[in-house]
Amino acid sequence: MPKLTLNAEKDVIEKAKRIANERGTSVSAMFSQFVTGMGSSRRRDRKPAPITRRLRGLAKASADRTDRELFEEAVLAEGRR
Repeated sequence: MPKLTLNAEKDVIEKAKRIANERGTSVSAMFSQFVTGMGSSRRRDRKPAPITRRLRGLAKASADRTDRELFEEAVLAEGRR
């Protein structure tokens, strides 16, 4: 596999290593996943994340409302708790 060298601020590198460690992966694997995800130009071409696949179908939403409207409603409901 070819090698790629990236430059970043020390704190960014430390954060990337910490996140990778918490997720049980490597910085290289995270970078690859990020680039692969960004490479999909159309939404339907993207492979859903594992959590999305597990949760699919658990909630039903009206097709006449946008994602933003649903999100705003959820945020307001959470604020009322």
